[in-house]
Amino acid sequence: MAESLNEPINGKTVVLGLQHTFVMFGATVLVPILTGLDISVTLFAAGIGTWLFHIITKFKVPVFLGSSFAFIPGLVAVGASQGLPYALGGIVVAGLLYVVVAIIFKFISYENLHKILPTHVTGPMIILIGLILAPVAIQNANGTYSAPLVEAIGVNGCWGLALFTFAVGIFVKIAFKKFGWKFLSNLPVLISLVAGYALAIALGLVDFTAVREAAWIGIPHFTLPKFSLEAITVMVPIAIVTMVEHFGDVLAIGNVVNRDFIKDPGIHRTLIGDGLATSLSALIGGPANTTYSENTGAVALTGAFNPWIMRIAACFAIVLAMIPKFTAIIGTIPGPVIGGISILLFGMISSIGVKNMVDAKVNLGNPKILIITAAMLVLGLGGAAFKFGNINLSGLGLAAIFGIVLNVILRPKTTDTND
Repeated sequence: MAESLNEPINGKTVVLGLQHTFVMFGATVLVPILTGLDISVTLFAAGIGTWLFHIITKFKVPVFLGSSFAFIPGLVAVGASQGLPYALGGIVVAGLLYVVVAIIFKFISYENLHKILPTHVTGPMIILIGLILAPVAIQNANGTYSAPLVEAIGVNGCWGLALFTFAVGIFVKIAFKKFGWKFLSNLPVLISLVAGYALAIALGLVDFTAVREAAWIGIPHFTLPKFSLEAITVMVPIAIVTMVEHFGDVLAIGNVVNRDFIKDPGIHRTLIGDGLATSLSALIGGPANTTYSENTGAVALTGAFNPWIMRIAACFAIVLAMIPKFTAIIGTIPGPVIGGISILLFGMISSIGVKNMVDAKVNLGNPKILIITAAMLVLGLGGAAFKFGNINLSGLGLAAIFGIVLNVILRPKTTDTND
């Protein structure tokens, strides 16, 4: 392990926290952009939600909580029919469902949890987290911009900019360590983003109009939720899917740092932390929160596991929420720059899932295990979706539930290749 957990704060820790702020920013602000919620409130809610999660989980789990994409359809639907405050009320109740489920899991033994979630089920879940995010990286890298220099050098869809950012990240992580610059080698995301941004400015791809127009200081526009049974019935079922995704995220970060967070501090604590952070966010006008796979990928890439780094990133998010000028600057980073480094981050997550299965010596010679793994990968990536009332299962949620049920039905013996 590159670093022990909860080391003292120093200047290096602060810089690493700033790096994670860049990692989470794009996805976190995209949710309010798509739904009409306030961006500053969203950043503020992500910051305080992350701190609340860390307090509840005894400061042991190095994750950042950002905006959940799973609730976007519900926010749009309820927002259009009743107004966003009622959608926020539904999210408040959805977050409380996490607490109810957490109490149930508190009374399920650790051994039984691992029987429900063996490695041949959790491994594909982690692999899917990265692969499901992969199209987002490619879409960003494919961003099309019109600028004389871009056209002159023949950069097709700005892939040249994306690959430059990607290459800088690799160079920083590998070469800097060989040069003896150990700390700088832990900043591949930050350095590659700065380098890619500088190149984008030189190519004429950055528009600073929004930066010039933004104020230096601004208080987030907090909004109180309203409650209706109709909105609650739309938003609460979504939490069933996000709780399944929560398991995958906790397992992923546990494998990155070589800790079993299902056992300590316990999946019940991580669920409560995630749920209360979601409810708190909605109480002040923000979207549902969720553990961020982007930051997990950055942890895997850098090897910096200190949870204080995430808490510092949360502090940066709170500060940024009150400085629109800096928020606007970060918002001008072109998609290809984000896409270039995302290729590395999302790939790291899937690689962790593969490593998890290899380390556990998952026996893919066992046809039952092979069937479970194969079915999960296809269902997770193939676009399958099943709707039960207001519950829409697809992607990771569908694959995880199908894998768990199939494992219970087939009951594979991990030591027998012919069972």
